[in-house]
Amino acid sequence: MSDFAHVEWQGKRVRIEHAFIAPERRDRPLVVFLHEGLGSVSMWRDFPQRLCDAAGVRGLVYSRPGYGRSTPRAAEEAWDLDFMHRQAHEVLPALLDALDIDATRDKPWMFGHSDGGSITLLYAAKFPQAIAGAIVLAPHILVEELSVASIAKAKTAYETTDLKQRLAKHHDDPDSAFWGWNRIWLHPPFKQWSIEEEIRAIGCPMLAVQGLDDEYGTLEQIRGIARRVPHTELLELPACGHSPHRDQPDALIAAATRFIRSNNPGDNP
Repeated sequence: MSDFAHVEWQGKRVRIEHAFIAPERRDRPLVVFLHEGLGSVSMWRDFPQRLCDAAGVRGLVYSRPGYGRSTPRAAEEAWDLDFMHRQAHEVLPALLDALDIDATRDKPWMFGHSDGGSITLLYAAKFPQAIAGAIVLAPHILVEELSVASIAKAKTAYETTDLKQRLAKHHDDPDSAFWGWNRIWLHPPFKQWSIEEEIRAIGCPMLAVQGLDDEYGTLEQIRGIARRVPHTELLELPACGHSPHRDQPDALIAAATRFIRSNNPGDNP
């Protein structure tokens, strides 16, 4: 069951949908799940619960503003080129504060998918003292033609198929979620977006995961991370598209569980 927190952001009070997983595991690490560009709390389905149970950890799942049951994006509001930076540097810390999570003391793990993976990388680079480790699935560190082409196809699907109706099961305002994401990614200046240099500051343990059949990015995304953050561990999954947690959940859960345990001083590898 989702709950709601309220934060002050961009000069207004914003509602953020969230749900805790296994909060009774108070002495165990907290894993914060950051969803994809069209995701939400409900779109993760049962994966966060499965991972938390396998790893014996707590979880926090939330919908970013504009998504799920969180405050929708105003119809006239256009996202800026730095929209992922603002989520990493402003919204996520504000949410943790609102939930009384002291990230410098109880350092959370971040588990991000796609745009959420990029936000995870930006958070890890900006707040090294407030993160225990990062697991990123199909993150973006630069804009590739493959990504733009697939996002253009998604626009056509939204306008001509039942995609809007399917998204409405997960978002109070599917137009808010879809057009906020789609328009900025297809905005011509966004092709120059890159966080390749910023991520060099990341010092926490990191596992970067990508499917070999990812339709939204090439393996350069995670291999580029490893070149800039040499301690990164890579997992390249066959028979897997843009969503490893849906296409290869068992392999991902096994790898993530091992990685968290091996980098948590209280656990035996």
